[in-house]
Amino acid sequence: MWSDGWGGMFMGGGMMVVFMLIVIVAVVLLVRGLAGGGTASGTGGGRSAIDILKDRYARGEIDTEEYNERKKTLTAGD
Repeated sequence: MWSDGWGGMFMGGGMMVVFMLIVIVAVVLLVRGLAGGGTASGTGGGRSAIDILKDRYARGEIDTEEYNERKKTLTAGD
């Protein structure tokens, strides 16, 4: 039934191409995940250390004393 016309092409070579594309995408995603790629890891998406500190303080992860100490440390070089 599928051996004639475009049906045979799709079920044979076409499906192989689709499968290979899926494999390639999976490998790329795996490598990026293992290498730590992407914007969400590492630098916090390009935000400054002060912005991250302010967010942590706003969420209640650190208290006022710790916030002030860390802020003084971060701005000491300015």
